[in-house]
Amino acid sequence: MRSFDFSPLYRSTVGFDHLQTLIDSATREADAPTYPPYNIERLGENDYRISVAVAGFGEADLNLEVKQNVLTISGKRGETAGTTYLHQGIAGRSFERRFQLADHVEVKGASLEHGLLHVDLVRRIPEQLKPRQIAITTATPKAPAIEGNLAAAE
Repeated sequence: MRSFDFSPLYRSTVGFDHLQTLIDSATREADAPTYPPYNIERLGENDYRISVAVAGFGEADLNLEVKQNVLTISGKRGETAGTTYLHQGIAGRSFERRFQLADHVEVKGASLEHGLLHVDLVRRIPEQLKPRQIAITTATPKAPAIEGNLAAAE
């Protein structure tokens, strides 16, 4: 069973229309290749890091792109002409990894260090979307006009 009926969920929630799309993309990713390996770390309340093992790839061989809340990391290594391997255990094949980013998550930067590509992410929630306290006031009822006073005024 690869599809789910989310109609009961939609009756009691507002704004989660894209949930089915996210779940469908996650189930498709389950069949995706596992190369290259990666880690996702939480560094703080709003800071994250994705570390991808890219041994043998240089900065010029890697490409990072963010489009519509999807971070795509791809790598394509150039051919090494004239190299004869007796054993080649370091994988240098092309790859593409996609990560679905939550709303308001931005890529802060990327660095290549010791064969690991580190992509730093930060979640910046706009002020108008942060929780806030709403003051409750009680309305003071206006005194009803007495008909006797209206007659005397005439």
